[in-house]
Amino acid sequence: MTKTVENRYDFVLLFDVKDGNPNGDPDAGNLPRVDPETGHGLVTDVCLKRKVRNFVQLKKECSTGYDIFVKEKAILNKQIREGYEALKINLSESPKDKKDGEKRKTKGEAQGSEVEKGCAYMCKNYFDIRTFGAVMSTGANAGQVRGPVQLTFARSINQVVPLEHSLTVCAARMEEKTIEEQIGIQARKFTIPYGLYRCHGFISAPLAAQTGFTEDDLKLFWEALENMFEHDRSAARGQMAARKLVVFQHDSPMGNAPAHKLFDLVKVTANSTPTRDFSDYKIVVPKQDAMPQGVKIIEML
Repeated sequence: MTKTVENRYDFVLLFDVKDGNPNGDPDAGNLPRVDPETGHGLVTDVCLKRKVRNFVQLKKECSTGYDIFVKEKAILNKQIREGYEALKINLSESPKDKKDGEKRKTKGEAQGSEVEKGCAYMCKNYFDIRTFGAVMSTGANAGQVRGPVQLTFARSINQVVPLEHSLTVCAARMEEKTIEEQIGIQARKFTIPYGLYRCHGFISAPLAAQTGFTEDDLKLFWEALENMFEHDRSAARGQMAARKLVVFQHDSPMGNAPAHKLFDLVKVTANSTPTRDFSDYKIVVPKQDAMPQGVKIIEML
């Protein structure tokens, strides 16, 4: 692997949805998430991280060093135990105190230096752990990791209006019920006509050194942000696309300017309302000469 990331990064990601539900709220009947006070649409950071994980899993096929810890139907404690097995650490037969040789009672838990070894193993082998971090102390303890890459909730530039659509079926499914009972309106679907969402992200070089997040990992992460919607198509999603990725690269690990001041330089305004397409917006990305000293702006999308 290449060297770990040595520069701080901050970035702005713009993505949109047309006639779809970008992130349903299970507590609200799967309605699109909306700020109740302002009417702006929301997409959680967890939702976006899921799409990054899915892209990496598809591209790398869980190859060595690029497995995904939080994936569909995974049993997290089992994966942690398998890590200890690969390290040849027997969790049920580990000395509690080397001085007197006492054995701890079996609980399947690692202690002391074992946890450090287990944590290092998990970071090395799982892309999402060394990227986003993880809590690995829910059973077979491998500690907790603060990931170098963090995302905010994405918020729509304008208000969104969730629409409800009735769905009908023309074919019956069960023989024991009459056909009349099983055709007609059978379900409802929620969409928003259009929404352009803005998300902010941060990458910490000191935390990258702790988890082993490398330059190759960073390149893969940028690729995932640009392409994560291309392999997340479904009837519920409508049409989603990454529209703009603006990256601020600092020339030092700790950074050369506050992130919020850099984000304020990227202006997004609607040309008219209501908006129904990305072309309805004006995006202003600052030039390099407007950057604070030690910050380089990179327009990836």
